[in-house]
Amino acid sequence: MTVLLQEEALMRYLAWAAVALGTALAAGPTSAQTYSGAPVCLHVYGKGSYYECNYYSIAQCNASASGRAAQCVVNPYAANAGIGEPPVRYRHYRRAY
Repeated sequence: MTVLLQEEALMRYLAWAAVALGTALAAGPTSAQTYSGAPVCLHVYGKGSYYECNYYSIAQCNASASGRAAQCVVNPYAANAGIGEPPVRYRHYRRAY
């Protein structure tokens, strides 16, 4: 009886290993994030449409986009990073009695 349990356990381990291997092989290749930390991106159109996020102003990006099938866009990942309303701080005055 114990031999049958050991064989059943071994078959289950092999089945799970096959499922895990199949899942790992079925997953497609992934690419890195396209957007960097710069606030402005150049979207270049064509066969291989891509983004270049290396610009710190729209004017700088427009100079690079001039004469190309490209458009300058605000980087959606860096647009609001660190920008926001400062926290509300109330002044507390000491009361004189």
